[in-house]
Amino acid sequence: MLDKIKKIKIVCFDCDGVLTDGKITYIQGADNQILEQKNFSARDGMGLMFLNYAGLIPAVITGRTSAVLARRCKDLKIEHFYQKIENKAKQMEVILQELNLEWENVAYMGDDWNDYPLFKRVGFSASPNDGEEEIKQYVDFVSTKNGGAGAVREFIDLILRGKGLYEKATSKFHI
Repeated sequence: MLDKIKKIKIVCFDCDGVLTDGKITYIQGADNQILEQKNFSARDGMGLMFLNYAGLIPAVITGRTSAVLARRCKDLKIEHFYQKIENKAKQMEVILQELNLEWENVAYMGDDWNDYPLFKRVGFSASPNDGEEEIKQYVDFVSTKNGGAGAVREFIDLILRGKGLYEKATSKFHI
């Protein structure tokens, strides 16, 4: 596992069920406008910021469209954010070409069958503890935490420690 982690340069995530608990709440707003609500973990968010601090590239590829997620990615300075993507592996190929990276440089966390094509190709793959049971057999690492509840942070911390970048990522908070 450590050999795989050392090659990682970009860390990518699915949204629903990974960055969130997978629940999507619709709320009727003013003028019958339908609003969407998602819950994100602040600790996962700190981990995503750590990736930038460490010089790694955070990315999100999701099959849905969400203004809430767009705002979250903007707040966390995630530049590589792609919505309404039917073929996540194809989108990752575009990203890799743009950044001049290889599949072995990608770590990816997903939770369901639409993530399987990425699991097969990336250098290091993961699922939250509550990911689809059958899909977990295809990943390198299954978090002890659930989606939206620390799985992302656990995955990021594992990568940062494995690459010897944890101190660099957290150094701005040291006294």
